[in-house]
Amino acid sequence: MQPESPNLWQYTPANSPLPLPEGPILVTKKSLHYLSSENGDMESKETLNLSGIQKYCSQFTCDGESIDSILSQENSELLQDRKPFLLLGELANPFQLNRLNIGPMPIFIIRLENICRTYADALDNRMINPGIHHMTLARSEGWWEKAHMAMATIEQMKAMITWLNNGRRSGDWKPVKPAEGEIRFENDSGLQCPSMDMLHWDGVTETVKQETPKPTGPAIELKEIMTPIHTKWGCYDSRGKIIRSSLVGQRDFHTNYFRRGSSKKWQEILKIQ
Repeated sequence: MQPESPNLWQYTPANSPLPLPEGPILVTKKSLHYLSSENGDMESKETLNLSGIQKYCSQFTCDGESIDSILSQENSELLQDRKPFLLLGELANPFQLNRLNIGPMPIFIIRLENICRTYADALDNRMINPGIHHMTLARSEGWWEKAHMAMATIEQMKAMITWLNNGRRSGDWKPVKPAEGEIRFENDSGLQCPSMDMLHWDGVTETVKQETPKPTGPAIELKEIMTPIHTKWGCYDSRGKIIRSSLVGQRDFHTNYFRRGSSKKWQEILKIQ
């Protein structure tokens, strides 16, 4: 049975950011609204701009009630006043998100293609010692995986970046727009990322040779999406390889990989607009 309140959602810092929602959800202070769409798979060759994203999100409902109706009842901004913001780690966990007290926020499942979530080469020791490794983005040829995207207000985006920066308005975490990879809505909750065996290492980079699964949702214009990245240390470099959080958990990464290599600068791992 799925929890009805974000405070009942499981959250263990040592296993951060797991567990995460498997489907679209609207998080409020007291409730979790599980969203669904009657339209099912909506593969489209069209790439959605901001108004198209807002329209696509508006078709999701909870027991027949629209997202805007729920947001209105919470005296919160409607979809037309919200923009896409990638939630790569803890911020997609309803329990952790609720601790920030930033107000209601719809969260959707998206697919990353040719980019991946990886651990930033830095530690946040506010919740556990020695600390949590937050997620950042890096290019990864041929890769795909599920992730989360919020429709957030500008103030909510600022609050999430401030939290990553340990309460400071400015710091190592910055909101940017990616200039590579592809991001699309994902309607297959069972989508699995490539396995370790599918990664091909040529001595310089790792690539995935298998064909990307058929799209189940439309692509999103990258210029419309904000994502937080760590602009000091970038991500961890394990002898030239990127450690993907979809394959290596938080504890495994810290115990078996961290401090046994070096760091990749963020300019080396992702182009931004």
